[in-house]
Amino acid sequence: QDHCYAERLKPSTIQFKQYAFDCHLGPVFGHLPLDEISNADVQAFKASHQATSAHHVNNLLCSLNVAAKKAVEWGVIEYVPFRIQLLKSPPKEMPFYDFDVYNDIVKAARGIDHRVYVHVLLGGDAGLRAGETRGLQWPDVEFERNRLHIRRNRWRGQDVVPKGGRGRYVPMTKRLRAALETQEAVGDDTLYVLVRDDGEPLSRRTNQQWMQKAERAVGIEPKGKCHILRHTFCSHLAIKGAPAKAIQELAGHAQLTTTMRYMHLSPQARDSAIALLDEVDE
Repeated sequence: QDHCYAERLKPSTIQFKQYAFDCHLGPVFGHLPLDEISNADVQAFKASHQATSAHHVNNLLCSLNVAAKKAVEWGVIEYVPFRIQLLKSPPKEMPFYDFDVYNDIVKAARGIDHRVYVHVLLGGDAGLRAGETRGLQWPDVEFERNRLHIRRNRWRGQDVVPKGGRGRYVPMTKRLRAALETQEAVGDDTLYVLVRDDGEPLSRRTNQQWMQKAERAVGIEPKGKCHILRHTFCSHLAIKGAPAKAIQELAGHAQLTTTMRYMHLSPQARDSAIALLDEVDE
């Protein structure tokens, strides 16, 4: 833990590492010195987690690997005695709302509560993560430059840096800007753009409840998963032909490979590829 705090890792990252070692790695490998863990031990660990998703098992294995590499770096052991081979993990599905459904949700949200309306637009028109929506403060809304400065993520009552460790700027759509101007006018001098009825910053549960209200209003099963708004933002940009690099920067993806999961939706990308064949001299 001291290393995690010294390296200023995000609270969520520290929590996962603690969970990984307390609940999974410790019970299996805790009785062995790091330099005595073998490839066979690692394979046995994989075999004992058949019911766990490949993605989750890979995260656990990466935590073990990082611990061993740090032990070498600090001179605790001479070398890492095992080799981590990650499980093949199918790409995650990226569910999103089509244009008509999203617009219906926007309209419904506006009729429920202006805060719900702003909440939906921050996700679907600006691509903010739920924690970034909770952490957005009025100084981050730069009306004079028509953009949002995304520089914090609110996680379990704490303001931390956004995922990826860096902030970003996102231009505002016309309706998002208008919604925020209205929200500012009716606000009560709160620091955060969106607050609960008691004036306190949003909680994750409030995010989910607001999303459920909007879904229920348009006849969608109310799951309350706010991340679908962010997927909708990225998917709509891809469908409209936005370059992958632009989507990456707007969404704040650390890796372009994350953005590329949306690019199969881009008809422009496919049309451009086929057009290359027309350039070949017959």
